[in-house]
Amino acid sequence: MKYSKMKLAQEALKHKGLLQKIPAVYRMIKAWRSGKYSMKITDILFPALALVYVISPIDIIPDFVPFVGALDDLAILAFAIPMLLKEVDKYLIWEFQQKDKSPQGQIVDAEIVE
Repeated sequence: MKYSKMKLAQEALKHKGLLQKIPAVYRMIKAWRSGKYSMKITDILFPALALVYVISPIDIIPDFVPFVGALDDLAILAFAIPMLLKEVDKYLIWEFQQKDKSPQGQIVDAEIVE
């Protein structure tokens, strides 16, 4: 069975929860670039480089080598996707805490008047 890079990328995207978190990844990068959210550059750089490596035609082990050619791509993705999901989970917690601090997200004591 021959694996193409696109097939491997599709398999990686099936990782539990990744597709639902893509909008959060975008918001996380946007908040990081604006300086609102702080994270280590490596937490976003390694997954980005892994994606570039998987998509690029240059490989450590060429793809035409049966099974082993796809193995290096899978190993890179197996390392990068959990790293990215971990950082996104931290961001989502931070984002929720920021909403709690905003005036719209706080519960204010009030008296009901009829």
